[in-house]
Amino acid sequence: MWLKTMKLISKCLDIFRRSRPTQDDPVRKSAPASNIPVHTVSADPDDEYSSKNKNRGLAIVINQEKFTTMKSREGTSKDREDIGAVLKQLEFQVLVLNDLKRGALINKLKEIASEDHTENDCLVVIVMTHGEQGVLFAADAEYKVDRLWECFIGDACPTLLGKPKLFFIQACRGKQLDEGVLLRCAMDTVDAREAPKQHIYTVPTMADLLVMYSTYDGHYSWRNPTNGSWFIQSLCTVLKSYGHEKELLQMLTAVSRNVAYNYRSFVPDNAKMDAMKQMPCIVSMLTKAVYFRPKS
Repeated sequence: MWLKTMKLISKCLDIFRRSRPTQDDPVRKSAPASNIPVHTVSADPDDEYSSKNKNRGLAIVINQEKFTTMKSREGTSKDREDIGAVLKQLEFQVLVLNDLKRGALINKLKEIASEDHTENDCLVVIVMTHGEQGVLFAADAEYKVDRLWECFIGDACPTLLGKPKLFFIQACRGKQLDEGVLLRCAMDTVDAREAPKQHIYTVPTMADLLVMYSTYDGHYSWRNPTNGSWFIQSLCTVLKSYGHEKELLQMLTAVSRNVAYNYRSFVPDNAKMDAMKQMPCIVSMLTKAVYFRPKS
């Protein structure tokens, strides 16, 4: 009996060894282990993107105030001036694009992507325009939101590979309004000489990309015609105060907190629009920490 059992086990093992991978077996269909480069990645959460390049990088401010078939965005000029000043303070080279048509905008982004960013730490793109779910508006027509970064990711822009590409979008993403929820809470009481090692490896196409939206998917985004938008003004305040000191995601969390807690719409003659809230949304595919420490 024991001998029969051992023979059966041996036969099963032999069948298992000779079995071919099936179409539904993605693990066994993958390339042989010998063809896959293995690299040790540090688990240190404080690993940072390099900020030792000559330049901080380019910051593109796409400002859409006037449209051929839509209302003008009053207050956006204040956002444009304020965010431009803060980015210059952080040592970015600021390029402002005002009221471009769709074709001109897409072509300009492609042109910038074709430039040499070897000596830059990163790329920042600020977009302020009208929007709907999944699309943004140029002066004359809409475009899909991912058109903003498609020419900068993967091997589309080789000199930005491995560098953070940061996109901030001030635009509506739908027409839903957020009434908010009442929250009651208690108050708190208060070795350089060593030659650098080089590795060649593959990274995901979407790696090193961050997109921060002014509002959650499907929702309205608020802008004051005099004081600017809640999101851009909060971003300016936080970057101006902590831009050279704190890590980026820590700062963006503070931006979200400021918009969420310190703003509420005031439209007393329209009950539907009055006393509404807004919640920014961060989509991060960064793989390291981002700092804007002084270049000096």
